[in-house]
Amino acid sequence: MATSDRVPADAALVPAYLHHVAVEKRLAERTVALYADGLQRLLACAAQQQLDVCALQPQHLRSSVAQWHSQRISSATMALWLSCWRGFFRWAAAQGRVAANPAQGLRPPRAPQRLPKALPVDAAVQLAAFRPAQPADPWQEARDAAMTELLYSSGLRVSELVGLDVQASGQARGWVDAPEALVQVLGKGDKRRSVPVGPPALAALQHWLALRAQPFGAQWPEVALFVGVRGRRLSAAQVWQQLRQRSSQAALAQPVHPHMLRHSFASHLLQSSGDLRAVQELLGHSNIRTTQVYTRLDFQHLAQVYDKTHPRAHRPRQAADERGAPPPIEPKEH
Repeated sequence: MATSDRVPADAALVPAYLHHVAVEKRLAERTVALYADGLQRLLACAAQQQLDVCALQPQHLRSSVAQWHSQRISSATMALWLSCWRGFFRWAAAQGRVAANPAQGLRPPRAPQRLPKALPVDAAVQLAAFRPAQPADPWQEARDAAMTELLYSSGLRVSELVGLDVQASGQARGWVDAPEALVQVLGKGDKRRSVPVGPPALAALQHWLALRAQPFGAQWPEVALFVGVRGRRLSAAQVWQQLRQRSSQAALAQPVHPHMLRHSFASHLLQSSGDLRAVQELLGHSNIRTTQVYTRLDFQHLAQVYDKTHPRAHRPRQAADERGAPPPIEPKEH
């Protein structure tokens, strides 16, 4: 058997761990899928070294990281895989399968932090308020309008949006409390939070709820707030597809995805209030350092406003032209 085809003897630990994070830790379905991908990389590492998974040592894992780096895999992807490996080996240690965590302290090469992509305020409002004059399907139009309004109004993650139910219950991951103008969501790490919902989003939700059950009849049992044409809960991928299509219909210059509306929600709140702690709570960030990236985005916006509006932000071209002399050539400072 070729080295790359060898299956480690304790590979059964991997599905056991995935069951653990899905059932006991109750991680989101998408997170479990990402963990599964990361653990496939770990199995490949073990097969390449001709070792069982629990026999891997730090030098074996560092070899994989070096290989990823040569393949130009992004630091964010590497960080995700290594986080998955650390969690797996912690669990394996608790099971008595390893004495120490070989992935502990292993980090990917540092990458420059990229600013989140947020829409300008006018573009975000244009998308949220967009309503086609003659929708091909009024039922789908009502649903997509409600989803778009809610994403921008409350800054929800797409997993939180698709996890919403029509009503509160012991099993519900989230719901909209219309009388209180709040959406209750279960975010990352099973942390519940309440986020305000604005009047336009509440009106769009009310319109959607009036139409939601029409194609399926009174005895239809689905509890999900947002459903597809077959009457089942929408997936995150379906929301991405519908929002991308809607941003095109609304004549936006760039395709929009759900997380871009979350970034826009955070950036526009921070621009208006300057209250970083409040934005942190509304986004459900456990660490304020995660939220601080929006201060850089806010400063970028303010710098652009300054460059466009302050009379001393530009070279004195007009004054030089009035004197009949060319303007001085200077490097512009940012």
